[in-house]
Amino acid sequence: MSRVQVGGMSLFLVLLLAISATQAAVVRQYPVFDNLQHLENPMQRSVVPFADEDNYRLPNDTIPSHYAVSLSTNVHTGDTVFNGTVAITLSVSSTTSKIVVHARQLENFTASIIQQGVTGAVAQDLVYEYEAEREFLTFSKTGLSFPEDTTWILTIKYQGHLRKDNGGFYLSTYTDEQGNTKYLATTQFESTDARHAFPCYDEPSKRAQFTITIQHDPSYNAISNMPVDTSSSAAGVTVFQKTVNMPSYLVAFIVSEFVFSEGELNGLPQRVFSRKGTEHEQEWALTTGMLVEKRLSGYFGVPYTLPKLDQAGIPDFAAGAMENWGLATYREEYLLYNTENSTTSTQTNIATIEAHEDAHMWFGDLVAIEWWSFLWLKEGFATLFENLAVDLAYPEWDIFQTFHAGSYQSALVNDASANARPMSHFVQKPSEIALLYDSVSYAKAGSVLDMWRHALTNTVFQRGLHNYLVDNQFTAANPSKLFDGIAKAAVEEDYAVPATVHNMMGSWTNQGGVPLLTVTRNYETGDFTVKQSVYTNDKDYTNDKLWYVPINYADFSNPDFRNTEATHYLLNQSEITINAGLDPTNWLVLNKKSTGYYRVLYDAQNYKLITNALTTRPHKIDSRNRAQFINDLYRFVTSGRVPHATLLELLTYLPQEDQYSPWSATNTVITLLNRYLSGDADYGNFQFYVGELVSQQFDKFGVNDNKGDHHLVPFTRNVLINLACLAGLENCLTETTAKLTALVEKGTRIEPNLQSQVYCNGLKQANDKTFDFVFNKLLNSNDQAERRLLISALGCSQNAAQLEKFVSSSIEPQGLRDQERITVLSPVYSRGEVGLLVAVEFLKENWEQYGQLNSGFGGVNPLYSDIVGISAYTVNDKQKTALQELVDLVKNSEYVPSTLQASVDSNVNANYAWLASNRDPLMSWVAGFRSGSSALSASIVAILACLLAAKLF
Repeated sequence: MSRVQVGGMSLFLVLLLAISATQAAVVRQYPVFDNLQHLENPMQRSVVPFADEDNYRLPNDTIPSHYAVSLSTNVHTGDTVFNGTVAITLSVSSTTSKIVVHARQLENFTASIIQQGVTGAVAQDLVYEYEAEREFLTFSKTGLSFPEDTTWILTIKYQGHLRKDNGGFYLSTYTDEQGNTKYLATTQFESTDARHAFPCYDEPSKRAQFTITIQHDPSYNAISNMPVDTSSSAAGVTVFQKTVNMPSYLVAFIVSEFVFSEGELNGLPQRVFSRKGTEHEQEWALTTGMLVEKRLSGYFGVPYTLPKLDQAGIPDFAAGAMENWGLATYREEYLLYNTENSTTSTQTNIATIEAHEDAHMWFGDLVAIEWWSFLWLKEGFATLFENLAVDLAYPEWDIFQTFHAGSYQSALVNDASANARPMSHFVQKPSEIALLYDSVSYAKAGSVLDMWRHALTNTVFQRGLHNYLVDNQFTAANPSKLFDGIAKAAVEEDYAVPATVHNMMGSWTNQGGVPLLTVTRNYETGDFTVKQSVYTNDKDYTNDKLWYVPINYADFSNPDFRNTEATHYLLNQSEITINAGLDPTNWLVLNKKSTGYYRVLYDAQNYKLITNALTTRPHKIDSRNRAQFINDLYRFVTSGRVPHATLLELLTYLPQEDQYSPWSATNTVITLLNRYLSGDADYGNFQFYVGELVSQQFDKFGVNDNKGDHHLVPFTRNVLINLACLAGLENCLTETTAKLTALVEKGTRIEPNLQSQVYCNGLKQANDKTFDFVFNKLLNSNDQAERRLLISALGCSQNAAQLEKFVSSSIEPQGLRDQERITVLSPVYSRGEVGLLVAVEFLKENWEQYGQLNSGFGGVNPLYSDIVGISAYTVNDKQKTALQELVDLVKNSEYVPSTLQASVDSNVNANYAWLASNRDPLMSWVAGFRSGSSALSASIVAILACLLAAKLF
């Protein structure tokens, strides 16, 4: 299942950095400004696979082998009632008197059972008991037992209702081109919602075959995991071919009026489904899907297993996408691409999310996970291959720059807590399982896997994955099976590893946190020492955790960043010394291309050498390393590990920077600093500094989209526009405002790639006419990606009355989709004090109605998540007082947990502490820069460095 990806990945990271680790987990997946939360108690238990202490797992005395599922629905009328029959073929592994399956929100059960392989066997009626807490549906009959090694067919008839929270078997609606409301029924079963559509053994290791039959109005069509069995189907009755052996949560079916485009590559037919009127937007997903599948099957050396592969765009969808085997489902905005109006960001999102779901067809589908404790074992691979598969399909995109700016950075930020949970983490209850859908299972796992891909070489890693998939296909696996496959590959490739693969990789999967490598150079001998410790934002925190850490390095005399294989290791040891023979004037950079999952802290002299190198020849050092200097130094500066001047001086090289990942890192840092400093009396000095950093590249990239631009250029241009307008550069403010005015007054189209920045910066000082134009454009748009962009942009207004109108739309009966309502407040309160106070006042007046909004299946109440989100942006007494009044109103309500006050206090106190530690040194330095001392110093350094470079190169 894919977490929602966003364009403008640096903006995604800004939000991620803003959220405190005291917040509860959010299962609801996030658009651009949705709240991103951490686990509340992530380390309360370590991994204890398959423990039965609370007995939430089904008993293992019966095992399913086949389900015949028949469902009847009149969804074409909007009716939510559905009727079902499921016949489960099961074998008895140990004698029992009861058969236990899962069921959720189903009713009116009748059941019978008949033994197989017995002449004259008669079906016997069963009685049932239902336990709501564990969702156990237990069938039995007095005097009837089920002996070991017997086979039975359990037939259950039942009734259910299509849900309206985007989970299970649920109802979705949309408006067609004639303005009519249309209905469809679709599914979202991961993790534990297959039991809502039919009683089943709803655990990932309980694989079986499924034969699905759907009765529906003849005007509708039905699709599922497998092709239609045409010989058994008729008008209004669609029967599908029997599936391969698969987990219940991967079953899917859709009853709708969807239309499709189709294609075929290497004998595999693929189709893209969506609502009528969007056929012209299906081509990009179709062609990309065919190419990505080819690249994945080629990389794994394992062919795709099913006879077809469909993708479907759903109007109402809580997650980003879902990897149902043979029928992946998506939010519309992550599948539909309009060549005239869609952005490069949308194009990228579709490709990466589609690659994510396609990767699951091997990792999660072909090889399932034994239990949800190992969620990372499928989501980490999907996160890695959403980038690697796209890189193989579109190498010119340089997609790993966006991976570094997005998933990699979010993982490092989230993992910087003393209580960070391990990748493998014991869970049992559905509520516990839901908490695992976080940055650890996705971003960290993907980053750790990518680290080992580089450290052990792609050859060993690739063969290891082939071994894992072949050895475990159509079964369920755990991490040991993966380690076995890679260890086997190392032997097959005659590749020496310095320790067992189980120990090396297990040190990363079985403990939480991220390492800090502290590098200290001996400038006399040319050696350097690398010491590992656990990294947290508290520099005084200590822990005895150790990892098996792969290391490589580049330096001035050998600036080759291409070979990322590990040359040295910290083998579960605290430090090593590397005899490198470095010249004392040479810069040293560890972790080439920033593929290792750790932060690196250098000594002061090496930072000076790096800064000089960036000032003279920045492109001698890989772009991802340049970005990581900025990301790491922000963390080191604000945690008291290095002086603020180290970061601020390093950033002065940026007038020469033209790559996305370093500018994304800069945008993250500057936007965070701006959040704290924008109300400062000396704010102008900070703006001047930012203007000096960005103006040269802003002038180079401009505010016009150009055909033929490299794929990452629009991303970089948008970052530069954001920073230039933040700095108050007149030409930025003038040109963005002019583009928005031309749209409003003359209908002049804004280039799609520039819409986000033009709308946002143009709305900051817009009159009511302009604001209403954009607001109405949102309400009238049927393009889900455009709607998300406009929701984000409308929050940029700095007019209280305009923002009041906007936030009120979250609870008004018409206009926004349910999944959009809970995304309105975040772009408002995150853009400055005006919006923050508007959001607080709105919630004070409407907290009960807002608390009743649909947060999606498994989601945290939006009232709670937004109040905690607001606290992450509260930086002065005026804001704090207003927020506390809101907390006092709601803290005893049913919509928020008892931890609300503590979570709010933690965030606000952290912001005050940040200002106490960082405001004065930052503002003092930028004041000096503006007055000429720092600027002059930086200029002299640059001139001298250039002269030196001229002699050396």
